[in-house]
Amino acid sequence: MKKIMSFKELDTLAEKLSDYAEENTTIALIGDLGTGKTTFTKTFAKKLGVEESLKSPTFNYVLEYFSGRLPLYHFDVYRLSEAEEIYEVGYEDYLNSGGIVLIEWADIIKSELPKEYIEIKLFYHGDETREIELSYVGNPAKEKEMLKYVDFSN
Repeated sequence: MKKIMSFKELDTLAEKLSDYAEENTTIALIGDLGTGKTTFTKTFAKKLGVEESLKSPTFNYVLEYFSGRLPLYHFDVYRLSEAEEIYEVGYEDYLNSGGIVLIEWADIIKSELPKEYIEIKLFYHGDETREIELSYVGNPAKEKEMLKYVDFSN
C-alpha cells in the first residue's frame, strides 16, 4: 500500500513500527539517497529504546545496539558489490538472533532477504513529503495486521 507522508508522519510510522516489531523481525528500507532511510532508522531506534547515538554503518556494514527493548542490528549495504557478500559479516546469524534486523539499501541484497520481512520503499515527493510503500512480504495476514496496527491507510 502507498501513501504520501510528511516527515512528521514518517516519524510516527517509524515509532509505530518500532512498537510493532518483535523478535527476529527484518525490515528492508529501499530508496534513493536522501529519501529518509537513515532518518527513519534513527526514529525507529529511539522509540525502541536505543540509547546510543545512531551512526551510519556504511563502512562497517552492520552496527549493533543492545540498549533497547530488543537488540537492533543496523545494516547499510550500499557498498556491497554482490548480494552474497552480506554473509561475510555474519548476516545469517543476525537474522535468527532474537533481535531486529534493519537494512538500508535492502534492494541490493533482495535475493538474500528472508522469506518474510517488512518492506518500506521511500520515494521523493517534493521537498516536504515522501511517497511511502509499506508491505509485509511473504505473509498477507501479517501485512493486514501490520497495516492496521500502524494505521497505514489512504
